[in-house]
Amino acid sequence: MSKSLKVLTHPFVGSLFFASLLIATPNQAAFSDINSHWAKECISQMAPRKLVSGYPDGTFRPNATITRAEFAVLMLNAFPDAPIKRNGTSFKDVPTSYWAHKAIQDAYRRGFFSGYPGGVFQPNQAIPRSQAVGVVAGAKNYSIPENPTQTLGQYFNDATQIPEYAKNAIASAAVNSIVVNYPNVKQLKPNQTATRGEVAALMCRALNIYAVPPQYIAGVEVQPMEVRTLPGKLDTVPTFNSNSPELVTTEGILLSTFPPTGKQVPQAHLNFPFQGRFDIFSHHIARSETQNSTLYQGMIVHNPGDQPATVEVLQAASYLSTPEAPFIALPDIVENPNGTVYSGPGSRTMNDVLRGVRQSNFPEKLVIPPGQSVMLMNRAIPVQAPSSNGRSTMMRLSSDRAVYVANLAKNSSRPPTLAEWQKLLDTGSLAGKRDPVPTPLDPPREPTIFSRVAGVSQGAQWQAQITDNNSSDLSIPPPGKAISYPLGTLHLITLGTGQIQSAPILARYSDTAYFAHSNYGVEYNLSLPLNNSTNQPQTVTISVQTPLKDEGGTDRLLFLNPRVNQVFFRGTVRVSYTDDNKVEKTRYVHLVQRRGQPGEPLVTLKMPPGEKRQVRVDFLYPPDSTPPQVLTVKTAG
Repeated sequence: MSKSLKVLTHPFVGSLFFASLLIATPNQAAFSDINSHWAKECISQMAPRKLVSGYPDGTFRPNATITRAEFAVLMLNAFPDAPIKRNGTSFKDVPTSYWAHKAIQDAYRRGFFSGYPGGVFQPNQAIPRSQAVGVVAGAKNYSIPENPTQTLGQYFNDATQIPEYAKNAIASAAVNSIVVNYPNVKQLKPNQTATRGEVAALMCRALNIYAVPPQYIAGVEVQPMEVRTLPGKLDTVPTFNSNSPELVTTEGILLSTFPPTGKQVPQAHLNFPFQGRFDIFSHHIARSETQNSTLYQGMIVHNPGDQPATVEVLQAASYLSTPEAPFIALPDIVENPNGTVYSGPGSRTMNDVLRGVRQSNFPEKLVIPPGQSVMLMNRAIPVQAPSSNGRSTMMRLSSDRAVYVANLAKNSSRPPTLAEWQKLLDTGSLAGKRDPVPTPLDPPREPTIFSRVAGVSQGAQWQAQITDNNSSDLSIPPPGKAISYPLGTLHLITLGTGQIQSAPILARYSDTAYFAHSNYGVEYNLSLPLNNSTNQPQTVTISVQTPLKDEGGTDRLLFLNPRVNQVFFRGTVRVSYTDDNKVEKTRYVHLVQRRGQPGEPLVTLKMPPGEKRQVRVDFLYPPDSTPPQVLTVKTAG
């Protein structure tokens, strides 16, 4: 068979994910046969990304099948960084002369595929849908749900037809919203062969290309609503932001803004002085298998000047997950008047700072002599085998002179002395294990590694007066309608608004995040001057919700049904308003929200015609949470 005929026989090898065997069509986006296909937007968006091409006649043939060999090539190009998991093997029906021999070997070594009994691969077999979904789920390394059979029954009417070998993988794929079923979202058709259009849609979901019609994504509920950008912006208060490495396996420097002069490892010091208001956020974990003794976390503040420096500690809190703030199961919404409701150290720490607390073991102020350093914190992260433990810390400070700050990690059987911490600062290198290097964000690309923050981020507070354009009020939506304002949006995850709220980084290490994604420790102060401009009484609710990541438009949000177990937000929200009896109220409410959860109302107001009512929502974005969230105003239908 000639090379040109190979190209024609195996178009999907080159059509999806730019393998070199196929000649691309002149205009890859203008396939002549997809205009009426349900996945046309997905196919079209993949073309300019060089992820699909078609046949030389300008067609894509979305209803044609794809073989196991072609799918092996597709997987390698879709997941080029997948690790090697095992040695290669020989398949009787894949000779070294076979066009996809190397791809099949590489796909086998990465665990994408296994063979059939008798040592065969069946490379020319049209791949069944169950296999295609299972292979992609395995590559994504999703966790398997606790009861896969029950999970599958919740998603698919034909779950009993799923082969036993594929049940775990397909259940994990369904929970993670990558399964696409057309025309009936509840019909998986697991034993039918996969078409090129179906595989394109599956890969769009797996690679976060938001172009699949959401009504065909298993487990997804589409809720029509208007999604608006969040007014306001971050302030310019700098934050000492120490979250990388999250899991600390070796002692060293977690974050230092000291000058590099005189330091043994200059690249470990960012040379950023703080003066005036600044914040400190820190979140790190230790595990018993990586520690021979207790891991201590120490923070040093240094005065480089020739006059004493006074640093005021305005608010400060620091908690361990064990025993001070364990992760426990809580209801979705719980009144928290006394600050005694929390799940995890991030939840408890942000709750304290929101209330203006400074723990008694933090000083009210530090007076630092010229040219000297003092300890701001010197605390353990103890672990007992087999376990892990984490510490979350949040502080708000103000300094009358320029100061430098360092956060350090050291293994010790006792609290290290200031001199020992200073030696580590002067001679140590960056602590490990280093997190994955982030993907450059200009231009944005998928898959994207955002990585974790170790540097100085800009922004401690986001204040917003949420109103209509050119108005001092926010008109409530029409009955049965809702308006949502995204919270915590970041690159590639803006819910269609294009608004990126992530705090920029003023100084960072080269292997850490480019932005403070999630805005951990940032306080959101959101005021809503509601106005019932209708001539009827209306019931209005204010909610925090956690929709799915989606860039498909600002006319809808996507939620999950059935509900999943992945917690994406746990923390306390303060809500202030005038209730229906004209009484001013301030409540603290602890929320637990899972991925894709609509959430329960924080406030329900019965507003007479023409009434105006002010509502304010305040919270510090807690660590151990995952954006995006939205603030939603809804009028009952």
